[in-house]
Amino acid sequence: MSTVLNEGAEEHPLAFCYQVNGSCPRTVRPLGVQVTIYLICAAGTIITVLGNLFVVFTVSYFKALHTPTNFLLLSLALADMLLGLLVLPLSTVRSVESCWFFGDSLCRLHTYLDTLFCLTSIFHLCFISIDRHCAICEPLLYPSKFTGRVALRYILAGWGMPAAYTAFFVYTDVVERGLSQWLEEMPCVGSCQLLFNKFWGWLNFPMFFFPCLIMISLYVKIFVVASRQVQQISTFSKSLAKAAKRERKAAKTLGIAVGIYLLCWLPFTIDTLVDSLLNFITPPLVFDIFIWFAYFNSACNPIIYVFSYRWFRKALKLILNQEIFSPRTSTIDLYQE
Repeated sequence: MSTVLNEGAEEHPLAFCYQVNGSCPRTVRPLGVQVTIYLICAAGTIITVLGNLFVVFTVSYFKALHTPTNFLLLSLALADMLLGLLVLPLSTVRSVESCWFFGDSLCRLHTYLDTLFCLTSIFHLCFISIDRHCAICEPLLYPSKFTGRVALRYILAGWGMPAAYTAFFVYTDVVERGLSQWLEEMPCVGSCQLLFNKFWGWLNFPMFFFPCLIMISLYVKIFVVASRQVQQISTFSKSLAKAAKRERKAAKTLGIAVGIYLLCWLPFTIDTLVDSLLNFITPPLVFDIFIWFAYFNSACNPIIYVFSYRWFRKALKLILNQEIFSPRTSTIDLYQE
């Protein structure tokens, strides 16, 4: 690795990513700090992959969980799991080394997959909010309105729209032409399209803002209706009361998931919007903290399910006790008290 001397600081060499002209400067951290960051990122990646893999397996394996809502949860968990498998390892290296060593083609693919899985998550949360709104506010019509076929359409839309939207910006020259002035001013080998990635806040703002607005408005209405139903619960039969209670519990759990999503993603989204207006003054370390805070949201949903869903804990117990190897286990009613 080549080094040059800073003006006025001859004893402090400046490291670069490559031994070539126009290489990006590299942030050199002490070995202990590097190891610590690697361990934290690795732990987050493992939790993300294993937690969401468990959700995918549980919903797929247990027949009692084959419901339209749970199919949406499965698809959401799949997006988060793939983020952990395909995106986070390379993001870890880029964050710790402050350089991109894998070439432009893999940079584009990494950017594409990163954005695809993140947007897919928010679309699925939005569709789950619609599902919960229908279940709470229109309980008599819900079984006929939100069927497996409807859930499949939502899943296809939740993957298809982000895939097409992201491909348009990543694999066409639209962004390059729009950012040509800045890209010419900051040629840098080893950045993985630094400015391109920083401008994702602007490019993805509509895809982030409008689903969030829909989710917030739906959950406000859900909790108003749910509170009203609590006052009328004495007029229900025992079975209807239990079903209504379960639906409210599911809505509350998914409301928590939406709230945590907003908490994790808002700092990064706001920073990328404001930073581009202030000539990119955010320090690289702060930018990495924001983006990893957003990434770790993908590890949160399985943890939320463990504390909120009794059926999730029962499934976890069956798997840990290796009872899934019995052919009868898949037909167990996990909802039974």
